[in-house]
Amino acid sequence: MSIVSGAVAERMKLWAFLSFAVVMTGVIYPLEGAWTWNGDDVFGLYNLGDLGFSDFAGSGIVHMAGASAALAAVLLLGPRHGKYKGNTVKAIPGANLPLATLGTFILWMGWFGFNGGSVLKLGDINSAHSVAMVFLNTNAAAATGGICALLTARALFGKADLTMLLNGALAGLVTITAEPSTPTPLQASLFGAVGGVLVVFAILSLDKLRIDDPVGAISVHGVCGLLGLLLVPVTNDGSTFSGQIIGAATIFIWVFTTSLVIWAILKKVMGIRVSAEEEYQGVDLAECGMEAYPEFGNKS
Repeated sequence: MSIVSGAVAERMKLWAFLSFAVVMTGVIYPLEGAWTWNGDDVFGLYNLGDLGFSDFAGSGIVHMAGASAALAAVLLLGPRHGKYKGNTVKAIPGANLPLATLGTFILWMGWFGFNGGSVLKLGDINSAHSVAMVFLNTNAAAATGGICALLTARALFGKADLTMLLNGALAGLVTITAEPSTPTPLQASLFGAVGGVLVVFAILSLDKLRIDDPVGAISVHGVCGLLGLLLVPVTNDGSTFSGQIIGAATIFIWVFTTSLVIWAILKKVMGIRVSAEEEYQGVDLAECGMEAYPEFGNKS
């Protein structure tokens, strides 16, 4: 749901978001997660694990699933006012980039638990070694993802774009999450680098398609989540490319379709978008009754 929140930021009604969160966390995600991590069949048709599908810590099960739900929401929600004018895309900069940077570092730190904890135990030397390798590969992918996104942005825009650097680090983390235990550190670094480059072009491509995603969540978690799944067979011989593709398609179709239906129902029943005036004021003030940055307001 945190992935969804980034994509719908600045224009979604709070209670519509919270209503969807109940369905997403209570029904949609548990079902698709069980198809791999619990070994359940997909509606009695097939078992993803038997098809050669593997997702160590959730590039597809968690990240691509969140991005699929976010994409469904954004398509029904529409872009922020003023984002697209004619054939031009207007950048709407974030309010506090130092805070965004801090948030990225917090995520980066948390990812060691996200990936390392997926080893599931630490009681013997082999498990301890596995956790250490997961830590190393996770950090390497994040670092190269950030560096390569920064270099790509510099080549494209002529500037060192901080937002692309931050998304590049997250892209590297999402990419390696599908399989951080079997690659060598060099392979993990290369995987992260590919994710860091890819996320920049994915963000630009979504803007060209007029899909307004304020923080690049769909690109980071969706596009790079799929990339991570497709890279698993490179180092894990227990998976297959066909199994990864079928697994990714199953997750996307289930989450996107069910999310689209739920969002459509919410749009019909209670509405999902704030008014133009509320969007201009800021959803913090309109929905919560207080400003996130009161120091910027008028002084009496």
